[in-house]
Amino acid sequence: MQTITSVLSRAGEILALAGVPTPDVDAQLLVGHVLGIGRGHVQAKAVTEAALSAADVVEIFGLVERRAAREPLQHITGVAAFRTIELAVGPGVFVPRPETEIVAQYAIDSLAASASPEPIAVDLGTGSGAIALAMATEVAHSFVYGVENSPLAYIWTKRNFRTIAPGNARPVFVDLADALPELDGTVAVVISNPPYIPVGAIPRDPEVRLFDPEHALYGGEDGLDVVRTVSTTARRLLHPGGTLVLEHGELQAQAIAGLLAGDGWTAIATHRDLLGRDRATTALK
Repeated sequence: MQTITSVLSRAGEILALAGVPTPDVDAQLLVGHVLGIGRGHVQAKAVTEAALSAADVVEIFGLVERRAAREPLQHITGVAAFRTIELAVGPGVFVPRPETEIVAQYAIDSLAASASPEPIAVDLGTGSGAIALAMATEVAHSFVYGVENSPLAYIWTKRNFRTIAPGNARPVFVDLADALPELDGTVAVVISNPPYIPVGAIPRDPEVRLFDPEHALYGGEDGLDVVRTVSTTARRLLHPGGTLVLEHGELQAQAIAGLLAGDGWTAIATHRDLLGRDRATTALK
């Protein structure tokens, strides 16, 4: 009978050889997923040399093989943590990234600072609903719409809105350009993490390249086709002084600033992520 310690050691070796960026952490999370316990509990059991059943060992290494093939950890476990919430994710929807949590903070801060007693926010291209649901749960007096135009992604959108169920959020299936005309001129914050990879570019990470839906990745020849749509739609939706928040690639800040300036936005500012890379742009209507 194998112990958690020996299984973690071997799983970490396999994942490291496969180039997984955080092999030991992923090994702990996969063991925890099979055992139905958290990572901290796995670590505690490892200290005591707790034993694993043969069935659990077989299941764990089956999942390790999937992760070694660079299938996203979140697809294997079926969940992705984002700020204070946990989302269901899988094939057909973009897996939310840690860097997007920082981008969402700009929208949350703007929404919380709104003078309206019930400010409205719109997340254009909500996917799993990560940003929209984070805003709704963290700014309880707001009302948030999550707009999605991919039928496959919208399956996950609806599931997460239903499961997390904040009473102040609603998913909407519609093309981004046509979103919510009834709200024109009334919205306090529009945020989007649009597809922004140029068609000719190849994502570095196999998890992105092989498993994230193309619909959520590629934004035309220069990567900015959807950004242009978001800019136009946000100008229509926002009230004067309303805030736009855009996530983008680290080399796109200058091009996006020029695009937004041409569309009439003011107070355009670029913000860096925790690694010092340009990651978000904010602007005011």
